[in-house]
Amino acid sequence: MPTSLLRRPTLLHAVAVAVTCSWSVAHAQATATPPRAAPPLAAAPSGLRVAGLQAPVSLTRDSAGIVHIDAKNEHDLFFAQGYSSARDRLFQLELWRRQATGTMAEALGPRWVARDRAARLLRYRGSMTTELVQYHPRGAAIIQAFVDGVNAYVDQVKRDTSLMPPDLKALGITPGKWTPAIVVSRHNALASNAKDEPNHARAVRAIGEAAVRRRKRFEPENARLAIDSAVAQLVGAANDAQLFADYDGSRSTPSFRLEEVASSWRRTGAALAPRDSDMERWESNNWVIAGSRTASGKPIVANDPHRTIAIPSLRYMVHLKAPGWDVIGGGEPAIPGVAIGHNQHGAWGLTIFGVDAEDLYVYELGASNPREYRYGGSFERMRIVTDTIRVRGAAPEIVKLAFTRHGPVLYTDSTRRQAVALRAAWLEPGSAPYLASLRLNQARNWSEARTALSYARMPALNWIWADTSGAIGWQTAAIAPIRPNWDGLVPVPGDGRFEWKGYLPILQMPHEASPTRGYVGTANAFNVPSSYGHFDALARTWADPYRRDRLLEVLDTTRKATVASSGALQHDEMSLPARALVPLLANITFSTPAASAAHDTVLRWNRFMSVDARGAALYAMWERRLSSITADVVVPRVARAAIRTVPLARTVEWLTRPDSLLGTRPAATRDSILRVAFEDAVADVTRRFGADMSTWRYGDPKFHYSRISHVLDALVHDSVRARLSPGPLPRGGYANTLHSTGNTDNQMHGASLRVVIDLANWDAARVTNTPGQSGDPRSPFYANLFPLWARGSFVPLPYSPAAIKARTAEVVLLSPQQ
Repeated sequence: MPTSLLRRPTLLHAVAVAVTCSWSVAHAQATATPPRAAPPLAAAPSGLRVAGLQAPVSLTRDSAGIVHIDAKNEHDLFFAQGYSSARDRLFQLELWRRQATGTMAEALGPRWVARDRAARLLRYRGSMTTELVQYHPRGAAIIQAFVDGVNAYVDQVKRDTSLMPPDLKALGITPGKWTPAIVVSRHNALASNAKDEPNHARAVRAIGEAAVRRRKRFEPENARLAIDSAVAQLVGAANDAQLFADYDGSRSTPSFRLEEVASSWRRTGAALAPRDSDMERWESNNWVIAGSRTASGKPIVANDPHRTIAIPSLRYMVHLKAPGWDVIGGGEPAIPGVAIGHNQHGAWGLTIFGVDAEDLYVYELGASNPREYRYGGSFERMRIVTDTIRVRGAAPEIVKLAFTRHGPVLYTDSTRRQAVALRAAWLEPGSAPYLASLRLNQARNWSEARTALSYARMPALNWIWADTSGAIGWQTAAIAPIRPNWDGLVPVPGDGRFEWKGYLPILQMPHEASPTRGYVGTANAFNVPSSYGHFDALARTWADPYRRDRLLEVLDTTRKATVASSGALQHDEMSLPARALVPLLANITFSTPAASAAHDTVLRWNRFMSVDARGAALYAMWERRLSSITADVVVPRVARAAIRTVPLARTVEWLTRPDSLLGTRPAATRDSILRVAFEDAVADVTRRFGADMSTWRYGDPKFHYSRISHVLDALVHDSVRARLSPGPLPRGGYANTLHSTGNTDNQMHGASLRVVIDLANWDAARVTNTPGQSGDPRSPFYANLFPLWARGSFVPLPYSPAAIKARTAEVVLLSPQQ
C-alpha cells in the first residue's frame, strides 16, 4: 500500500504541532493552572479567495486543533463554520450527506438500496420554512450560509483533488453538494424507546404485567404494560429484524465490504467491516456549582456528554465570533452553532433526560386492499410516495414508501393483515437534534436561556446554565408527547383509541433556578420530584442511579470548587455498586488457593476502578458474571428472549436483599450466585493474564482499553490501520462510574468531549475531544488529543484574543472572490 496515500499535501500551510499544554487530573488537586510550555510558532497567515463571502474572515487554529473564526457579519461567520467543518471532516460530512439523502447506492451499488429506501422513509417531510425558524429567528439564513460554506470547500476539493481525504478516495466517493435539508436530518438523533416496545410486549405475553414490572425497573413504578390481543399476535409472529429493518437501516453506521475499497488499500482475507454494537449509550454527566461553593466566587459548569467513541469524533470544537456572536465550545460538525460551551455572558451543558418521543402503532389492514387500515369505524387509505434511487452500476430502482396518519410504515404482514407504523415526535417541525442551541448561543441570562430552550425539542435533555451574575439553573427540554391512557412502553393499536394529546409546553417541564443547596447535577437517572404534575409526558425507563448518586455525594460536600476539582470529578472512578456488593463476599469461602487469594484482593481493594487496580479487574468481571447469572435465575426461561438484561440496580437489590425471586432459600441461592460468579471471574482474568496475580491490571489491552476503529479498519492493510485507528490505550472506570467507560473490553462509548468552565475566567476553561479535531488521517490534528484524553488530561480552551494568540498554530485568511 503506497504510503503516499496517507501523506498530507501542503494544505493551507498546516503546521504539525504537538499539544504543548495539557493538564492531567492526576495533578488536579495540586494546581488549577496547567504547566505552561512555550507556544508553538505559528506559520505565516495564508490566504484564499472564496466565492460566497461578503468580507474577509480569519480562521485561527490553536495548538490543540480548535478553530477560532472571526468574521465581520453573521452570514460570513456561519459560512466559515461550514467551510471549516468540511475542511476538517469532509469524509464524515459526506457519509452524513449520503445517509441523510438516501444516496449511498448511487456511490457504492445495489446492496445499499434498502438502506437508501429506509433513509427516505424516515426523513423529515414537513415545511422547511416552519422548520428553520424554530432554530433561530434567522435560522434559514444561518443554515443556508453554513451549507454554502460546506459547498465552497467541496468545490475547492473538486478543483484540487490532492485535498480529497484518502478514505473517500479509497471508497471512490466524490463529495456532493449540501442543502439545508441535510443539516436538519434526523438520522443521527438520539430517539427513544421504539425498539424496546415489542420486547416489553413479548415479556408481558410470556409472564404477565406484574412479573415484568418486578424484573424490569420503571420510574415511577406504576407503569402500565397491558397489551391488546392484536399487539400480542404481532409480537409473537414478527421478530425485531423484521420490525426494525427500516428503522435501523436509516440510522446505523455504514459497514463497508472489501470490494468497495480501492485494491491498494485492501487487507487480504477481509470481507465485511464489522461494526460495534449499534446500541447507543446515553450516559452523560453535567453539573453547575454556585459561586458560594467555588474558590473563585463565580459558578463552575462541567459537562461530559457520552456517545459512541468514533473516529472522526462525533464532536467538533469551534469558536464563533462576529457582531452579536462570541461563543465557543463543542457541537457536531454537520450542524451550525455550539451545543455545549459558553458565550461572554453564560455557560451551559447537557445530558439526556427521560422523554419517550416514539410509539409503535399496529393496524388491521383491509381484506381487499392492504393499503387501507382501520381507524375508528372505517378504513383509511395509506399515503404512498414513489421515489427513485439511483444505483451505481445498475438501473435506477423505483421504491414506494407508505405512511399512515401516525407516520411511516415500518412493517407489513399481508398474511395476518397487519402493519406497523412509527409515530415519532422527532418528525415534527423544529426537531432536528441540537440546532436550537443557536438561540442559546446568544442568551445573556437565565430568563433568556429558558426562552431559548423553549425551542429545544430534540433530543430530550437536562440543560444546565450559569451566568456572570451568579445565577445557576436547570431546565429540561424536549418535544414530549402527552399520553392520557397509556405509558408508551408497548405497541398499541392504531385504530384511534391511543392518541397523543399534544405536547407538553417545554417551560412546564421540570426545572429549577438557583437552588439554595448551591448546585445542580444530572446523570441520566430519574431526577423528577414526586410532586411533579406531568408524568404522563415523561419516560418510565432511566439510567441506573449510581453515577447520579456518586455525583451528588461529592457535590454535597464540595467547598472551594475549582476547574481542576471538577475535571477530577469527571474522571472519578468510585464504583457505588462495588460498595454494595463486595462486602457480600466476606462470608463466602473458596476451595482453591487462587480463588481465596483473589477473594482477599477484592476485599482489600478500595472500590475505585483505576487502571492499575488488580481488584478492579476482578470486580469488573465478577459484576458481569453476577448480572448474567442473576438474570438467569430471576427471569423465567420463557421470557429470556424478551428480557435479555436486567438493570444492575435490580441485581444489587436482589443480592443485598434476597427475596422469593431467588427461590425458596433466597439467601443460600444468593451465596451460590456470588461464589459461582466469582470463580468464573477468577478463571476469566487468569486466562487473560496468567496465574501470576502481580501481572493483573484492569486498564490493559488484555482487559479494559480504548482502540478507536475507523469504519474501514477491518478492510485495510496493517500499516494503514495503524494510522487510521489509534490505540489501544489503557482505560479506567466502567459503565457505573462518573468516568463512564462501558462494560466491554474495548471502550466503545463514553465522553469524547469534556469541558469545565469557571465563569470568573473564561480563559481558564479546559476541554478535550478525542481523538482529534480533524478527520483526515494525514493531519497532525487527527489523533493528537487521544493520548491526553486516555490519561485524563485536558487542553486549554482559549477565548480572549490574547489567549488565542498565545496558542496560535496557523492562521488562514478567507477573502471574497473578486
